[in-house]
Amino acid sequence: MLLPVPVEYAVAVNQYLDRAALSRGSRRVYQISLASWAWPLVGKPIPHGPDRRGAVPPVVPLVLLDAPGTGDRLAAEFAARTALADARTANRELSALRGAVGWWQEQGWVRSDPTAGLRHRHPDERAGPLSDEQVNALFLLPVSLREHALWRVLYDSGASAAEVLALDADQLDLSRHRVRVRPGDPPPGTGIEWREGTSQLLRWLLAGRTWGPAFVTDRRAPGRAAADRCRVTGRGRMSYRRAAEIFTALTGPLDRAGQGWTLHQLSASGRTRQAGAARR
Repeated sequence: MLLPVPVEYAVAVNQYLDRAALSRGSRRVYQISLASWAWPLVGKPIPHGPDRRGAVPPVVPLVLLDAPGTGDRLAAEFAARTALADARTANRELSALRGAVGWWQEQGWVRSDPTAGLRHRHPDERAGPLSDEQVNALFLLPVSLREHALWRVLYDSGASAAEVLALDADQLDLSRHRVRVRPGDPPPGTGIEWREGTSQLLRWLLAGRTWGPAFVTDRRAPGRAAADRCRVTGRGRMSYRRAAEIFTALTGPLDRAGQGWTLHQLSASGRTRQAGAARR
């Protein structure tokens, strides 16, 4: 039975999900994934972080899927998503859209597949390190002390962002510019070292605090475990996702592609710098 062609993208999504053999939980995941593509279809960025919760997707005519340039807009958004989220999440969202578009093609609602030129990203696939010129531009950005200190540790040490964000204030040996190994505890970040100027940034950031996460959120986090919360301010340990979102957003104006850079690129730049210094 031929179904009438829906005018709106959201209606087409609901009709696709109505006929898919999905559990209630799976349908909810697919609904969120498919709704998120509404923003790039009209050339708008998907809200991230707290702004995404409760955001109402724009009304999108389904015919836009056949419009010239739609594939390019989706490709740009997919690249941005793989910079902010893990590859598995971005791949799952792409697969959800591909499945829906395929079904809509079978119904004769759309003629083309704007996802045809996109490929799934391997979980370990990353962009290359930043150049010296890019690093110099990065550290001229007017950012908060927290971001500046975090970025400096990543660049000086070449450690991963996950390792650095897992550090507690009492692990930082600021007189020796390295992570202090606590007896009987194999902490994340063992072997991480940085330069003297970065220790000064960390002193200003911690302001004498010797407990709790080294890098904390801007707001109180009452639901966090005690180990991931500053007992004085109530602020929680900064997550990798939030740190990555901030970094990519702030570096967008520096990136010729306009997509921003990744924390992995910054850490890789630090390892490249260290390797070059070792050869000299």
